[in-house]
Amino acid sequence: MLRLVTLNLNGIRSAATKGFEAWTATTKPDFMGVQEVKAQADTVLGRFEQVAGMTGHFHYAQKKGYSGVGVYSRHEPSDVRTGIGNVEFDDEGRWVELRFDDPSRLDFPRFSVISCYFPSGSSGEERQQAKFRFLALIEPHLQRLRAEREFVLLGDINIAHKEIDLKNWKGNLKNSGFLPEERAWMTRLLDAESGGGLVDVFRRLDPNPERYTWWSNRGQAWAKNVGWRIDYHLATPGIASRARHTDIHLEPRFSDHAPLTIDYDFAL
Repeated sequence: MLRLVTLNLNGIRSAATKGFEAWTATTKPDFMGVQEVKAQADTVLGRFEQVAGMTGHFHYAQKKGYSGVGVYSRHEPSDVRTGIGNVEFDDEGRWVELRFDDPSRLDFPRFSVISCYFPSGSSGEERQQAKFRFLALIEPHLQRLRAEREFVLLGDINIAHKEIDLKNWKGNLKNSGFLPEERAWMTRLLDAESGGGLVDVFRRLDPNPERYTWWSNRGQAWAKNVGWRIDYHLATPGIASRARHTDIHLEPRFSDHAPLTIDYDFAL
């Protein structure tokens, strides 16, 4: 069994002061994808490159204190790739992929674990347009990847797909993260026949409402559970079929996001 976690840290230093390393040691994942590291190599190396017996592999943003992703792994990858081949978004540190390729392995001889942080468009129209550009780029990138390998993308997608995925859906129909164009993009990505053919693994395992992963710091969103589900495991069908158990960990809190854990029934 492999345990995979995705967690937007909202700053690795901040999350560390709130105990995310101790929680990780207790949870014992095989992989943990983290987003919004908000630190560069000079901060991470010597302090955060190892967490709970796992080794971290990172893609840092050029801008200090901004974005950045990582994958912590108990397993040694055959290759590590950063970026999607686009300067605008690669400079923002949004993609790191660990490859585990072994032609002798019967189960999934070509397999990747990815941490990805999709742009947010909530700060204004300029960033929303950047988000649309990213979606247009990442869709064919994921399709090409799916054609050659199995993978799990652990990420903050910054899109709530359906009405069940946020508390106040009626009030957010014109807001970034729940725009019709974003939701249509997500539907296409998950369409097995005409689209990307990926699987929203959490939703396959847990059909229940009010299962959120992010809460605004404004008002009493956390206290009232006025949340959004914007953190995902997006997997190729072969991997998704091995998913057995999922949990969103509401306590303790290290961030405005909650960790999302899924256990998969296979081994590397």
